[in-house]
Amino acid sequence: MSDAATLIDLFSSCADGASAIGAPGRPALTYGGLRALVGKTVKTLNGLGVGRNDRVAIVLPNGPEMATCFIAVASGTTSAPLNPAYRADEFEFYLNDLDAKILIVERGSPSPAVAVAQKLGVRLVDLVADAKGPAGDFKLEAREAGAAIAPANPGAAQPDDVALVLHTSGTTSRPKIVPLSQRNVCASAQHIRRTLAFTPADRGLNIMPLFHIHGLIAGILAPLSAGSQVFCSPGFDALKFFAWMDECHPTWYTAVPTMHQTIVSRAARNKEIIARNPLRFLRSSSSSMPPQVILELEEIFNAPLIEAYGMTEAAHQMASNPLPPKNRKPGSVGLAAGPDVEIMDEAGNLLSPGAVGEIVIRGPNVTLGYENNPKANGEAFTHGWFRTGDQGVKDADGYVSLTGRLKEIINRGGEKISPREVDEIIMDHPAVAQVVCFAMPHAKLGEEVAAAVVLKEGAAASEKELQQFVGTRVADFKVPKKILILPEIPKGATGKLQRIGLAQKLGLA
Repeated sequence: MSDAATLIDLFSSCADGASAIGAPGRPALTYGGLRALVGKTVKTLNGLGVGRNDRVAIVLPNGPEMATCFIAVASGTTSAPLNPAYRADEFEFYLNDLDAKILIVERGSPSPAVAVAQKLGVRLVDLVADAKGPAGDFKLEAREAGAAIAPANPGAAQPDDVALVLHTSGTTSRPKIVPLSQRNVCASAQHIRRTLAFTPADRGLNIMPLFHIHGLIAGILAPLSAGSQVFCSPGFDALKFFAWMDECHPTWYTAVPTMHQTIVSRAARNKEIIARNPLRFLRSSSSSMPPQVILELEEIFNAPLIEAYGMTEAAHQMASNPLPPKNRKPGSVGLAAGPDVEIMDEAGNLLSPGAVGEIVIRGPNVTLGYENNPKANGEAFTHGWFRTGDQGVKDADGYVSLTGRLKEIINRGGEKISPREVDEIIMDHPAVAQVVCFAMPHAKLGEEVAAAVVLKEGAAASEKELQQFVGTRVADFKVPKKILILPEIPKGATGKLQRIGLAQKLGLA
């Protein structure tokens, strides 16, 4: 298969009658059906005045329609999937920041995004699916007939058009927009396909959220590029995972470590299902996996666990442990698996094996830069290398290991949280004088959000009250699990508030 540079080319050689998308209790959508759906959707969007590089926000629950809607929208416009768990304030920020032309929601959706779109004048389009029809088949219907305006750039997307935009948490309070071109996402999908040796005989059980780069690229695009089938669950559910396994007969699945750990805890009572559905491999990415859990999973499933390293700016995969018979090194994120991966010092010199420094990447899957953010781009690129912000080391065999993060982003089971974003919300509480959010260690999630707060003189507020206050403004995973109310927050030698090391200083580590 020659390399594809657009989403339409990515699936062009897959057999018309082969199954592409499955889902619990639904007949499968074929590749022929998927291609027809893409063509029809691009035509509908063009009819609404939306074309190449115009932003289309998508707020849909996980499942086959989210997968196919992403593919179809990204084939002729720029797809902007948003986390359906966001609150109204978050939707308002993202829809504004993206300059979204339309918002796609399920017909009858109770999402706060609907009212926000109406307030901002973003056109609403309903996705209508037939629950008895093929998994992922849908039609789009605009809520109000608008004047027919031809888009500036109709038709199928070209290689350098932006396929997907996602926000990344910066250490500043403002998340950065990461534009990924057709070329970027196709390169990454094909890198993963080669790493995992996908064939049309493979079937993936997708449990990853599809507003996340891991789910979109590794869960959906990579296997589809090989003509494999993807069975789309409504989202991770430990109680249903093994029943889905029995229905889907997967040969593999990809997940974040916390999901794998939950699966481990339920595996003993599902041994027969595991035996009936042998996996070729399991894949883990988005945060590091304890080596003890890797061993346990490999014993349970009698299959190798492939640990990979990804980030949004690389359209997901940067490095991966290889499939057997090549060596897998537990605790390492493997070999460069797509882009070039090196270790750089602060002065911009590439380091030799064994030296610790910042992990840097370059390659066809790497974004050309953040949108409208020359300052961030100046800091992110050195001599053509993108600085990941992760600290690591490469051994003599080329295997990369992460040793920490240079910045203070909180990594809660693969969900990245900007502490400054949470700071600013807590500071809005009338009783709060000072706040610093920081990461505290968590046995399963790796890190959890914590905050230290100083109240205004004579003011009162409890931990629970502050948590509820934050909970009205952001998704639950961003709400601090521990808020310490202190007379003073410990400062560094220069009098600055320091997030790093604060958990230890305050006895939370």
